[in-house]
Amino acid sequence: MLLSSTAHAQTKANYAYLGLEPDIVTNFISPSARKLGYVRVTVELMINDADQLEIAQHHMPLLRATAIEVFGQQTAEKVKSLTGREDIRLAILKALQDHMKRETGAEIIKNVIFTKYLYHI
Repeated sequence: MLLSSTAHAQTKANYAYLGLEPDIVTNFISPSARKLGYVRVTVELMINDADQLEIAQHHMPLLRATAIEVFGQQTAEKVKSLTGREDIRLAILKALQDHMKRETGAEIIKNVIFTKYLYHI
């Protein structure tokens, strides 16, 4: 079955992107209590629909606070490893979707993308 170009255009995703500005800079749990580790991450949010962009912008303080909270709970080993970084990204995505579902009734956030990821221990 072939879709007409009009039907195909209607099913095409209408994603939008929203950056958490400024970069997320926060401490994380380091192996030594004498020294704090920190991470600096540029985070872009993929929004399910461009029509929901304004809703996401309205909730920006909640979105930023959630990302910072998730990073603050991570260990140095997780922050340093590639698999740990992916686990963190997925944890942030899940937390953001849960918060937006509670606040708006819709997940709104489709994906979380790290475009810069720096850490120091």
